Amino acid sequence: MPDRRTLPLGRLALGAAAVALVVFIVLLGVLNPPRTAGVFTDRLGPERGERVADYLARARDSLTGTDTADHWALVSFTEPLVPERIPSHSGGLRISQVLYQVPLPRVQTPLVAVPVPAGDEAAVTSAESAAWLLPRNTPDERATRITALSAARLRSGCACTVGLVLRGPLAGLRNIASQNGIRAVEALPPDAVSGRFSVVPLLPDQLDAALPGPNDGPVPDQ
Repeated sequence: MPDRRTLPLGRLALGAAAVALVVFIVLLGVLNPPRTAGVFTDRLGPERGERVADYLARARDSLTGTDTADHWALVSFTEPLVPERIPSHSGGLRISQVLYQVPLPRVQTPLVAVPVPAGDEAAVTSAESAAWLLPRNTPDERATRITALSAARLRSGCACTVGLVLRGPLAGLRNIASQNGIRAVEALPPDAVSGRFSVVPLLPDQLDAALPGPNDGPVPDQ
């Protein structure tokens, strides 16, 4: 009489197949580990609360070196510019983004970054795009008035350009940094990837620390 404890051949084959599948899955995970989400740590501009003097020194240090590779860089101005003056502050380098913020005394207005194609004309005419990119869903009546006023002033060609993101070699960036009207030029390492770094310009009215100004002033009608 056959031993009742002996497993049928079919069950043995099924068990062997299951073990083989588990081993295959383990090996697949070892040979092809899952990709981890990228951590985007690159940043152009001062950290929140950073002392302005410290940021200016850090920006100068970022321009040291002798490599000839192109770098992403942030140009911050001593005062906001009208769009027509953008080309004269780019050093002839490729402009990637134009940064806008409408200055209003004791009123916090939104910062808008406008990506632009190559060519000075696209940068000069980007204020209209900035007006369209302003937030539409505002939390209260005051924010709605600020947005409406910002859009109107941007469309009128106000002196509201507070920074540029450029692409160029260190030598060209150092040349821009030496020009009048330039407060800071900060470059990222040459291996920084477009779209994988944040940008916050040093605003002209930030004198001691990179902090938002007060938001208790009246919002003008126009």
